[in-house]
Amino acid sequence: MEEDYAKDMKGLLTLLENRQRVEGGSPEHIAMTRRAYDVRQLTMDLNCRYHTHEEIVDLFSRIIEKPVDQSFGLFPPFYTEFGKNITVGRNVFINAGCQFQDHAGITLDDNVLVGHNVVIATLNHDQDWRKRSSLLPDPVHVCRDVWIGSGSVICPGVTIGEHSIVAAGAVVTKDVPPDVVVGGVPARIIKKLPREDE
Repeated sequence: MEEDYAKDMKGLLTLLENRQRVEGGSPEHIAMTRRAYDVRQLTMDLNCRYHTHEEIVDLFSRIIEKPVDQSFGLFPPFYTEFGKNITVGRNVFINAGCQFQDHAGITLDDNVLVGHNVVIATLNHDQDWRKRSSLLPDPVHVCRDVWIGSGSVICPGVTIGEHSIVAAGAVVTKDVPPDVVVGGVPARIIKKLPREDE
């Protein structure tokens, strides 16, 4: 049983890395569901009692299965049903209530700030109702020095360029260039920011 799970998880990770469809009901899809239950034990521990900064860094490292720098900050609660494909740089801060659907990969570069109740998603469902349980992975990359305002939703496949700001409540459906403020539903550029070389 455990050998089958390990094999199916390896297959799932390969599909996700290559941005290939995960068929509903497949062994890889079942492994994804089992991982959701497994990681819930760690997120429940993180979210349901007080922890020191050092304990939060340790728990988050266990959730994402890789070391996290001591400069990392997080105010629980935090939610993910996968965790394996979250990568955070130095001086990243995630505020309370965020939900990361990281199956296809969420990368937060150095100095990224994530406001309250932000959702970052990396999976879409097939638009054909007959295949709706199948999942289409597309990663999200948040470049350095980005600030994501409270209540924002970052959709699959989006890259947010360096230094940019996502205004509170925005729904980001396409790439954001560097050095801008975006806001609205769907998000659009509402202001340009001074560049580093200006």
